[in-house]
Amino acid sequence: MAGATTKDYYQLLGVAENASADDVKKAYRKLAKKYHPDANPNDAAASDRFKEISEAYAVVSDDDKRKQYDTMRKNPFAGFGGGGFSTQRPTTGGRPGAQQEGNFNFEDIGDIGGFGDIFSSIFDRGGKRRKGASQQRGRDVEYMVEISFAVAARGGKVSISVPMTDDCAVCNATGAAPGSKMQTCPECKGSGHVQFGQGGFAVSRPCPQCMGRGQIPTNPCFACNGTGQRRENRQVVLSVPSGVDTGTQLRLSGQGEKATTGAPSGDLLITFKVQPDTFFRREGLDLHCTVPLNIAQATLGSKIRVRTVDNKKVSLRIPPGTQPATRFRVPAQGVEKNGRRGDQYVQVRVEMPDALTDEQQQMMADFASAADLKY
Repeated sequence: MAGATTKDYYQLLGVAENASADDVKKAYRKLAKKYHPDANPNDAAASDRFKEISEAYAVVSDDDKRKQYDTMRKNPFAGFGGGGFSTQRPTTGGRPGAQQEGNFNFEDIGDIGGFGDIFSSIFDRGGKRRKGASQQRGRDVEYMVEISFAVAARGGKVSISVPMTDDCAVCNATGAAPGSKMQTCPECKGSGHVQFGQGGFAVSRPCPQCMGRGQIPTNPCFACNGTGQRRENRQVVLSVPSGVDTGTQLRLSGQGEKATTGAPSGDLLITFKVQPDTFFRREGLDLHCTVPLNIAQATLGSKIRVRTVDNKKVSLRIPPGTQPATRFRVPAQGVEKNGRRGDQYVQVRVEMPDALTDEQQQMMADFASAADLKY
C-alpha cells in the first residue's frame, strides 16, 4: 500500500474530527508559528514536527481529501486503488500508467483552506517571488492612532508615521548591491522552493536561502542585507471623520504593504484611540461639562461664558437662585456625526468662600437674620 498513511491528522493538529474549517486553520496557524524551521534553526525535532503538521493541514483543510481521509480512517480498504489514502495522481507525460507524487506548494494551493495565505502571514519572507509564482494581494497593515478629543468630535486631518515593509529602493527589490550579479541559489537549484515530505506527501515551501527568488546576489545589497525589502516609516495624512470614538476603525484601501508586480497592495486599517479631555465628557453625541459659580452669581444671577469643543465661547444666562448641580442645555454644540449634532450640557458647581473677614461675616449674619435663616 505505497502512499498509505496511518497518521492521525486530527491528533497532530489538536482538533476534533468534526472541527470546522476555521478551527482547523487556527490550530495550524498556532502550530506552524511554533514549529517553523525559520523560528527554530538547527532544531531537527521542530523541523520534523512542522513537516507533520503541514502534511496534516494539507489534507484536513481540503474538503475532498478530508472526505477521502475520513473514509480511509473508518475503513482502510475502502477502495482507494486497493490501498490507503494517497496523494499520488496521474502525470501528463512520461510512460503510460506512470504516476507522480503530489507536491503541495504554499503558493499553488493558496485557495485550498488558505494554506498559502497562512504561511505567508506567519513568516513574512522578503523579496519578490520567482517568475510563474501566483500573485497574491499585499498584506494589510493595522495601526492604532491616538487623536485629541476635539478632532474626534469635529473631525480633521492628522499626520501619522506607519512602519511598513517596502521594496528596497537601493537594489530595486533584487537583494543585490548595485552593479553586482545574480547567481543560481545552491540550496534550491534556482527553483525558489525546497521540499520535504512523509507518508506520500511532498510539501514545498519557499527556499530560506534565496527567500523564494531562485537566485542570490554575488554581493548583497548593503541597504537591505540582501532581502530585497526594508522596514521603513511611511508618512500618511489621515482625514478623520467627525464623531469617531475609541475603537472606531477606518480602512484605507491600497495603502497597506505592496504586493508582487501586478497584484494590488493591501489595506491600511486604522483604529482610533481618543484622548480624554479635562473639561468635556462624552455621552453619545452629547457633551457634558461643569463650570464653577460663586455664591453671588448663583444667588443674584449672572451671565457667564462657556467654552465649546470648537474652542469658542458661548454666553449662558444664570438665573437668580440657581441651585448647585443645575444643568443648562446649549443646543447643537455637541458631537457631529452623519449629519446629526448633539448638544452641550453645562452643570454648575456653586463654590463657597474658604474664609470670610469679620465684616463679611457680619454682613452674612445680617442677611441670615433678614431672611430668617438659622445658622
